[in-house]
Amino acid sequence: MYRTNNCGELNSGFVDQEVKLSGWVNKIRTKGFIIWIDLRDRYGITQLVFDKERTDASVFEAANKLGREFVIEVDGKVIKRKDFNK
Repeated sequence: MYRTNNCGELNSGFVDQEVKLSGWVNKIRTKGFIIWIDLRDRYGITQLVFDKERTDASVFEAANKLGREFVIEVDGKVIKRKDFNK
């Protein structure tokens, strides 16, 4: 199976669940110790987060080599976004 969910359907009801997504890399931002990737499919966009504390070193290295419009498949746990307004 190449995905369990699409990018447009993930919401707070999926927190702590394991999912598999596939799509195109829409945007990448990096700060050295953390990488944010906006993954896009035909249904929406989901933000992927790779940080050195929670991500296996080989996965972090692979994420760091991705470019825009790369097609990828990822699996991982849905985490709640921190409230940036507080």
